[in-house]
Amino acid sequence: MSEDCSKGVTPARGLGSRFWRIAASAGASNLADGVFKLALPLAAITFTRSPTAVAGLELVRTLPWLLFALPVGALTDRWDRRHTMIGANLVRTASVVALAVVLQSGGGSIAALYLVAAGTGVAEVFYDTANQSILPNLVRRDQLARANGRLGAIELGAQQFVGPPLAGVLVGLAVAAAFWITTGLWLVAVAALWALRGSFTPVRASTRTSLRADIGEGLRFLVDRPLLRTMALMVGVANLASSATGAVLVLFAVGEDSVLGLDQAAIGLLVLTAAAGSIAAAFVADRLASLLGRARTLTVTVVGMVAFVATPAVTDQVWVIGAAMFAGGAMIMVWNIITVSFRQAVTPDHLLGRLNSVYRLLAWGTMPLGAAAGGLIAQSFGLRAVFASMGVLTAALFIPDRSITDAALDAADRQLSRAPT
Repeated sequence: MSEDCSKGVTPARGLGSRFWRIAASAGASNLADGVFKLALPLAAITFTRSPTAVAGLELVRTLPWLLFALPVGALTDRWDRRHTMIGANLVRTASVVALAVVLQSGGGSIAALYLVAAGTGVAEVFYDTANQSILPNLVRRDQLARANGRLGAIELGAQQFVGPPLAGVLVGLAVAAAFWITTGLWLVAVAALWALRGSFTPVRASTRTSLRADIGEGLRFLVDRPLLRTMALMVGVANLASSATGAVLVLFAVGEDSVLGLDQAAIGLLVLTAAAGSIAAAFVADRLASLLGRARTLTVTVVGMVAFVATPAVTDQVWVIGAAMFAGGAMIMVWNIITVSFRQAVTPDHLLGRLNSVYRLLAWGTMPLGAAAGGLIAQSFGLRAVFASMGVLTAALFIPDRSITDAALDAADRQLSRAPT
């Protein structure tokens, strides 16, 4: 596999200035995401306390991964990935500016929140697919784990460590304030990307293929590789579970009539614990994998995922839930660093956008289904039933996890790294 297929871009010996420009952009963009994703349901509960209506926002925001992931991946392998990221953030900015103006004027409705959730969701598919596909153009293959660790710490730290408590404070002051801050942060991310030099359009053997043929090539690449396919399916199940619980978390935790009885600022601090675990794990994931082996480490991460979603089913002690979220956040970060680095290392650059989109169709396309399931289960059986059922579902990941062994991973490294570009 070519380590760098972008035009005029040669990875530096260190992570390099181009990597840190992407990291700066990712930090600002993910901080905006963190504020926006919590501000949206907090704004929604000012209009309704219906579990299905609140959970439906997450369904609509993530549904584009199910509907558009495949064509977006094919387009990402045709377009300059930096330009794609800039355009996506400009679309998100425009959508949220419109919402902020409406809320500032004293208007707004649950329907307006749904509209903005849909628009930003489509833009997120473009941004995230291009963002994950551009990294192998900036660093060497042997630096991917380190780069993903640093990038993960920055992204998760911004999105989950700083974003949620900031959203809680801002919404406590004025709902519109959270959305104004979000737009400013996305513009900062655009400025950092604008400073990045070089062309990031993948080199392709042929540019005359149809979009349908390009999508088919990406699908075949994943289907023909059992380890990648198993990882994608496991992430799909895990994301379905976490999306179901996340969609109803504000109802479980926020308000005098909730189980935990927290206010908007306190829920931000609770979510903060998962981010703290993620950031801590980002700096030790590669050492943990070296100590235990990649396969054993991935098994340990499943234990953390179960605790992450299931703990609220059995306790209303905030500190216990916070500890479980810390451990779960740490293990999710370790999983991501190992599996994303593996995926980037074994995929040719001209296929990376499509492979990432197919992978995320399986991995993230389940998120709207999870949000819908969370709302329906909560409406029918209560909030604790969501956490309990999703804990059982996540525990089922131990079954496919048995097929991921160090020997299989090492063999795949040797075989897939020879894939033609």
